[in-house]
Amino acid sequence: MEKLFDITLKNRRILYKFLTNTPREQLLNIPEGFRNNIWWNIAHVVVTQELLVNKFSGMPLRISDEMVEKYKKGTVPDGTVTEEEIELVEGFLFSTLELMQQDYENGKYQTYNEYTTSVNITLSTVEDAIAFNVFHEGLHTGAIVSLLKVQTK
Repeated sequence: MEKLFDITLKNRRILYKFLTNTPREQLLNIPEGFRNNIWWNIAHVVVTQELLVNKFSGMPLRISDEMVEKYKKGTVPDGTVTEEEIELVEGFLFSTLELMQQDYENGKYQTYNEYTTSVNITLSTVEDAIAFNVFHEGLHTGAIVSLLKVQTK
């Protein structure tokens, strides 16, 4: 499990650099042929980890219901973001991961409500959820790289 937490941390550092080094206009731009933007992908990664790991384990979420509703699977960005939201997600990129790892190491994940993802992978344990989350974050990091490429042409 340690390797999965390490991979996630490395990916979160990449996402943090995208978030802090990309001009706001570019963060919020939805290029032709895309349905979301860089900002949405980063916020969505935070929300998804919380849902996959904590919600289905019966643990409390560390993010607001409003954030879940705005960035969960199936949502689309509205083209706006406040400085407060950006700062909140900057912090959540690392705090939610650190707390998940602490909770895991302290044995707090005792149950898991089985969940089948949109790519037809059934998660039966918190370990499954943490492993799938690494895959999920990789997909969204790739989407961000694509978004950056089409915007810099």
